[in-house]
Amino acid sequence: MARDDNRRGGRDRDEAPEFADRLVAINRVSKTTKGGKNFGFAALVVVGDQKGRVGFGKGKAKEVPEAIRKATEQAKRQMIRVPLREGRTLHHDIEGRHGAGKVVMRTAPTGTGIIAGGPMRAVFEMLGVQDVVAKSIGSANPYNMIRATIDGLQKEASPRMVAQRRGKKVADILRKDEAPAADAAAEA
Repeated sequence: MARDDNRRGGRDRDEAPEFADRLVAINRVSKTTKGGKNFGFAALVVVGDQKGRVGFGKGKAKEVPEAIRKATEQAKRQMIRVPLREGRTLHHDIEGRHGAGKVVMRTAPTGTGIIAGGPMRAVFEMLGVQDVVAKSIGSANPYNMIRATIDGLQKEASPRMVAQRRGKKVADILRKDEAPAADAAAEA
């Protein structure tokens, strides 16, 4: 039995530095049955490595810690990779939609910080973005805001991806004033 605990402990130590997680929302939910109301908790969690990977998950359970654990596990399974410019901001302005939720995300110069509301801020922090200006239009529901943000981030394309798709060089795609910085980023 001690051997099993030791193995579990080793696995937890390996996961801790790899991903950071942020609890976005926790709701008390109830199910009405013949015997009365059964209460539980629903958790919404965003997970990321702060180097360009992010995911979100939701979990429901009778107890809060179990709901958070389930949400974190789901978030780790649903991670996406997002290309970042200079490791700090987006390559271009993007819009994301989900249901009535719409988000607009814009690139920002160094030192701007993360200008975004609640759930969107959590996504950008876990993604590792340092400079971004974002606005949520429509739904204030955290689930839909996060889904809309993830939808927009999936549309993000780096100059390298565009060049590969078009069969050109990165320098051919970028404007002349951006080309040297992009070449250095492409080589790195």
